Amino acid sequence: MYLAKVYITLKPTVNDPQGLTIKGALHNLGFTSVEDVRAGKYIEVRIEGSDIGEVRKQVDEMCHKLLANPVIENYRFELEGPIS
Repeated sequence: MYLAKVYITLKPTVNDPQGLTIKGALHNLGFTSVEDVRAGKYIEVRIEGSDIGEVRKQVDEMCHKLLANPVIENYRFELEGPIS
């Protein structure tokens, strides 16, 4: 079994209203040195497999088809394993 750690972020050209809201809240709390905030998603997927290449291919396909929207989001992932 492997653990896939998936990081999904909006592409730089896409507006990020959640990031702007967080930035405003940080400024209101006194963190005025914050210049930009981009919000994203973090997902962990445990996946069975003995061939790391096949597992990597499956996780990439999961990201492309469901976990991320490749039109407006970038994604990357790390694999840990095999784990028990």
